Amino acid sequence: MDKHKFISENFGISEKTLKLVEEAENNIKEQFKYIENICEINQLRVMKAFADNRVSDSHFTATTGYGYDDLGRDTLDRVYADIMGAEDALVRHNFISGTHTISTALFAVLRPGDTLLSVTGKPYDTLEEVIGIQGEDGNGSLKDFGVRYEQIDLLPDGTPDLKQIETALTSMSVKAVTIQRSKGYGWRPTYSAREIGALIEFVKKISPETICIVDNCYGEFVETEEPTAFGADLIAGSLIKNPGGGLAPTGGYIAGKKKYVELCAYRLTSVGIGKEAGASLGFNRQMYQGLFMAPHTVSQALKAAVLCSAVFDKLGFEVDPKPNEIRHDIIQSIKFGSADKVIAFCEGIQKGAPVDSFVTPEPWDMPGYNDPVIMAAGAFVQGASIELSADAPIKPPYIAYMQGGLTYESAKLGIMVAADKMMKK
Repeated sequence: MDKHKFISENFGISEKTLKLVEEAENNIKEQFKYIENICEINQLRVMKAFADNRVSDSHFTATTGYGYDDLGRDTLDRVYADIMGAEDALVRHNFISGTHTISTALFAVLRPGDTLLSVTGKPYDTLEEVIGIQGEDGNGSLKDFGVRYEQIDLLPDGTPDLKQIETALTSMSVKAVTIQRSKGYGWRPTYSAREIGALIEFVKKISPETICIVDNCYGEFVETEEPTAFGADLIAGSLIKNPGGGLAPTGGYIAGKKKYVELCAYRLTSVGIGKEAGASLGFNRQMYQGLFMAPHTVSQALKAAVLCSAVFDKLGFEVDPKPNEIRHDIIQSIKFGSADKVIAFCEGIQKGAPVDSFVTPEPWDMPGYNDPVIMAAGAFVQGASIELSADAPIKPPYIAYMQGGLTYESAKLGIMVAADKMMKK
């Protein structure tokens, strides 16, 4: 069967678009080989952690009530700790999102009178109310509890301003530093685990007791090591992003130094109880299997991101990262310059999704965001960013952010539909 003919007849994609995508794909073969090599190493890391912790089907047994002695839950913590190069980990279905997980880590280690310093500029939008730089007083933010917040903006090239960070660390007592690995709704580089490690080393040299917390969302398994391997005290992320492998139905993880992970467990449950309780309710198998699948699933999402970059670069749009750049997360940014083009792109991605392909996404006032946001997502798990999705705040310079794809082939279709829609417009 002729592939181009099948796609054209069944999805209405023009021959011009099909040729454009084919040319782009031919130009990124070396990137695909690089991604496949990373995937293989990461798969072996996961296999070793499973074997070292003697994972068996007994770990998939559901517990209820208090969940005491939940072997699957406790072993999953150890598996994550091993993979992340950390002393301990807290992996729970109770975390509802990456924001909730990071919020738990911040509230766990900060106390009234402490100072939190962001050294990578403005945090992701949904954390602004957690910190207290947005929202009403009295909502229970860190600010309400007497935690001071300071922020060091990035340099024009998107790198941390080391001079200003040094000034801040030497002029005041900073309890915790927060580092955002991914770009969020910004136009700046995503930092590698090694770059984050260098930044942490810089912070610790000036202020050894400062706790370094990394928002690791979208970065897991993109490289062969995580920020905890380079000195991060805590990292946090969502299981409906990379580490859930598209199978975890909800949840999040925190990994890092044992004493800080314990504080996070106290915050999530209750002081004095921590990790000892919490029924798994039958979620364990999906969380284990999702973790097992994660290296491969992330590699599929990375290939999709590279293809998206190559296609829209050929169409004349500014893209970040560029097609042949080494990546440190699964996100692809495209600067469209107008709201209409952003919306058209997201509509195209939606039409290429396996779920709700018939839906037309529209901008709306999404909770936790300052501007209307359009989100294209046809996912088996609601809001799962490891599945093909695209979103954008409707504000200049009108950048869309695409991520995910459980399989390269399905994500490729979504990218083709989006490109075809753009070309026809």
